[in-house]
Amino acid sequence: MSFVAYEPVIGLEVHAQLRTRTKIFCRCPAAFGAPPNTHVCPTCLGLPGALPALNGEAVAMAVRAGLALGCAIRRVSRFARKNYFYPDLPKGYQISQYDEPVCEDGALDVPLPDGGSTTVRIQRAHMEEDAGKNLHGTIGRGVSLVDLNRAGVPLLEIVSHPDIRSAAEAAEYLRQLRAVLLFVGVNDGNLEAGSFRCDANVSVRPRGSAAFGTRVEIKNVNSFRFVQKAIEWEVAEQVATLAAGVRVEQVTKTWDDVASRCNLLRKKEGSDDYRYFPDPDLPPLMLTDDYVERIRSELPMLPAARRARYASELGLPAADARVLTEHPRLSDYFEALAARTGDAKRAANWVCNVLKPDVTTDGLDASFPVTVAQLAGVFARMDDGTLSGKLARDVYAQMAGTGDDADAVIDRNGWRVVSDAGAVEAACRAALDANPKQVAQYRAGKRNLLGFFKGAVMKATGGRADPRALDEALTRLLEEGT
Repeated sequence: MSFVAYEPVIGLEVHAQLRTRTKIFCRCPAAFGAPPNTHVCPTCLGLPGALPALNGEAVAMAVRAGLALGCAIRRVSRFARKNYFYPDLPKGYQISQYDEPVCEDGALDVPLPDGGSTTVRIQRAHMEEDAGKNLHGTIGRGVSLVDLNRAGVPLLEIVSHPDIRSAAEAAEYLRQLRAVLLFVGVNDGNLEAGSFRCDANVSVRPRGSAAFGTRVEIKNVNSFRFVQKAIEWEVAEQVATLAAGVRVEQVTKTWDDVASRCNLLRKKEGSDDYRYFPDPDLPPLMLTDDYVERIRSELPMLPAARRARYASELGLPAADARVLTEHPRLSDYFEALAARTGDAKRAANWVCNVLKPDVTTDGLDASFPVTVAQLAGVFARMDDGTLSGKLARDVYAQMAGTGDDADAVIDRNGWRVVSDAGAVEAACRAALDANPKQVAQYRAGKRNLLGFFKGAVMKATGGRADPRALDEALTRLLEEGT
């Protein structure tokens, strides 16, 4: 059997930590990075007599995310107990939502490399508490420790339908989902800290078949690259298994990036194994229409809408629009620069290709090497002929990380463009005199050598020759001998 005879069927479950200050059912801090077992109390330790109290801000963030993903918001939803026994779960059960989630039936548009897009349906988004973290082998072989700081941190689990058909598409879905959560401010998108992590459900089926194959779950992958590699490996493994006439088993695996393979973790549990039942300590969550509509009215313009506006109103290429909507602060910076300079295409080009490699993001925050006003000053000096494109980048490089404006950098380095026609023509004549062979080739019809002469003049003038004067002088001098 060949690989092309099979089609991957992929669904993703994303666990996104909600950006509340405290945990979902107690007042312990939800911040990452504290010493082990310092953000704990009787409630998140599961001690007898401790009762949960729902964090209202977690509810608001869950609704905000659901609305951004086009979900219907249940006016009445419930919390359930999901029972399993593991050291990182002190109570012996996790408080989650089961058959009545707060958000359901949404969708997310995912851009494709060919410029098109596909829609991935979202089955549900429900609130739950996180478990603690097991640490294996940190103080010796065979010894495990547990850090319960994360136990009780609020999560929104976002479950897609199995609509994804490739590993690359799965990675792009995650990028777009992360961007939506960043833009609405409910998640910091920090994969390294585990606040945005993914379980992938992967199966294969004969191409053209309507029936699903047996799915394998890959747990807790915290990198877009690792998700793509894990799915690619698992698809190949399942195809090889079926080709050998062996049945695929429903199991749970983990991704080992060092070995570049998935490893068996355990046999897959089903919902019956978890013995869900309504949590008797938490009443139904009841939301009013006014509450939901107030949150809807506060939603910002989302990445997909911004991309569409950038293309239709500003004429930007799809690739630039995608880069500009990766992070809300980057998008805001671009819009401010475009509005200030009146040149959206140039602003997009500079933000995507010059500025972005120097931008540092930290959750919802971003640090920029230059301010919008500083970069607008560079554009102004290009517009009035003071700077060439090359000199403009040199000015930017010296402005980065300082408060200097463009004029200060230009004056300090003597970088104003040589616009005197006589001086430019003299530099052009010197370049032609130094390269007689190339002059003869140009005049014999090899017109692409014009770029060679421009480079020679720019090198001789330190990149300061006025581009318009340079074009006019070079073309005239070269044509004089034809």
